[in-house]
Amino acid sequence: MSDGPVQQQQSQPAVPLLQEQRVGEILAAVPERDQWRYRPRRVGMVWRSKTFRVGAVFTVLALCGLVILALVRDQTGTEGFLVGLGLAVLPVPLLMAAFRWLDRVEPWSWRNLLFSFAWGACAAALVAIIANSFATHWIATATADPASADTLGATVIAPVVEESAKAAAVLLIFLFRGRHFSGIVDGVVIAGFTATGFAFTENILYLGNAFGEDQQIGTSGFASVTAATFFVRVVMTPFAHPLFTVLTGLGFGFAALSARRHRIRRILLPLLGLVLAMGMHALWNGSGAFGPFGFYAVYGVFMVPVFGLLTWLVIWSRQRELRTLETELPAYAAAGWLTPAEPLALSSMRARGMARDVARHQHARVYGSARPYGTPYGVTNPGYGYPAPGPPPPHSPVYGNSRVVAQVRSHAKAQAKARGRAAARAVAEYESFATSLALLRHRARRGAADPDFVARELELLHHLWQRREVAGPALTYAAQATGRLRPRCIPARPAPHPQYGGYRPNPYLPPHAQQPYAQPPYGSGPPPRSW
Repeated sequence: MSDGPVQQQQSQPAVPLLQEQRVGEILAAVPERDQWRYRPRRVGMVWRSKTFRVGAVFTVLALCGLVILALVRDQTGTEGFLVGLGLAVLPVPLLMAAFRWLDRVEPWSWRNLLFSFAWGACAAALVAIIANSFATHWIATATADPASADTLGATVIAPVVEESAKAAAVLLIFLFRGRHFSGIVDGVVIAGFTATGFAFTENILYLGNAFGEDQQIGTSGFASVTAATFFVRVVMTPFAHPLFTVLTGLGFGFAALSARRHRIRRILLPLLGLVLAMGMHALWNGSGAFGPFGFYAVYGVFMVPVFGLLTWLVIWSRQRELRTLETELPAYAAAGWLTPAEPLALSSMRARGMARDVARHQHARVYGSARPYGTPYGVTNPGYGYPAPGPPPPHSPVYGNSRVVAQVRSHAKAQAKARGRAAARAVAEYESFATSLALLRHRARRGAADPDFVARELELLHHLWQRREVAGPALTYAAQATGRLRPRCIPARPAPHPQYGGYRPNPYLPPHAQQPYAQPPYGSGPPPRSW
């Protein structure tokens, strides 16, 4: 699972070429072996330093968080702030889990997702509070009509300011994480996390003010303003802000699918998504102007159908990504980078999950039970680094000491679980790299390849090679167990590539896991309990 250089006796196969590429161009662009760790080109400027950017972003978000905390607490009071915080946090885990579920094919790192959430909760909310307050006050002063100023501010000013502030997070991810921004699902997930953070801060403000109003008029229970606000904002419309900003994310997602030479399209599509988000937000805020039932009419006739349509579009896009894996990865399997069954397993979410579970179970059971309980930890296997099996020597202190034996057993179980988690993590990383590779090749076929296509392809293949011994058998078993690879349709096991070299047998693995293209016995049911 390390990312070090590949050993000489396990040379890598050749890279499959696209039809429109010439062999000479590929070979001339291949970097040296010690440069396979991809690093973007940097210019000698301070702002291009990764440390400087991370520190600047963290500082800005921290300052915005402190300021927004002070402003909200000043408007709601300490008690109202605590009540609003406790009620506003309830829908956050559900929304984050929903967007994370949509992002299972090629998941974003939690670092990028938490940045998006923090931007929405801190930076975007601070900009919205300051800009909305200033604009409403200016309109009320200019027109001498506070009522119309509030209506105009909620219908016109707020949608423009809030959606622009939230779209800034999607734009930053699109610009600085463009290599991971590959389609519609990526835009929806980033926009959804940003809007969830913004709605969280806004709900604290609204619920805190409602609680303060209840304290003044002395109402409580289901008839209180707090209960009504909670029902409308948290129960009925927790997806309102994510729904608006998802339109902006769709614009950036379609722009990511476009070739870099289509610059006008890559600029106009995000702007179109932003305008649609502003329009839907304005319609939602102005629904009260359509009469006493305007809110319910907009909610039932417009918001719910649009929500269902966008949900279908995102799920369809995710299935399309899975079909892309099944189409593009066989080229790498034919070249020897993958086993024939892996493209089938990687194109099924069920098989992916089963492969992670199989790897976790197999490595925890095999290595956790290789050494009988009571073996001293001073004896190790230098070839694999795991405690060697066998009885302890007569002078071992474990004899007659039940507490030491219990500690040894507990430590052995903890080590086995840790190895199982590491194996499952390696399979998850393998799945993520293979997905990125398939989408990268698909973009190249459509003429939307980036200038660093060759270096990026080699980097992804390098990472796959480092994890193949753990992920290959698990994915092959998952393909067969889920019915994606049936026994009567299994192709003949290919001979090892002439450049592969020999493989050292692992005494702790089952017999069917000893070969580079290991395939488990073709039976039904889960893996044997002896793994």
